Amino acid sequence: MGKNQHVVPHNGQWAVRGEGNQKVTSIHSTQQQAIDAGREISRNQESELVIHRPNGQIRDKDSHGKDPYPPKG
Repeated sequence: MGKNQHVVPHNGQWAVRGEGNQKVTSIHSTQQQAIDAGREISRNQESELVIHRPNGQIRDKDSHGKDPYPPKG
């Protein structure tokens, strides 16, 4: 399972950043473009995509890993 990917605001644009990374993976002019790019990376790495709001709060999560079924809890 790969690193979770985060879609975050970045200098007036949107970026995809691997969890724990200082550098961003890619920069996009719209959040949707960043989500699409992050989703592709998450699918390839079987990780989770975490989408943030402009204020940094988590807006949504999208899992592309091997989730246990049925879910625990």
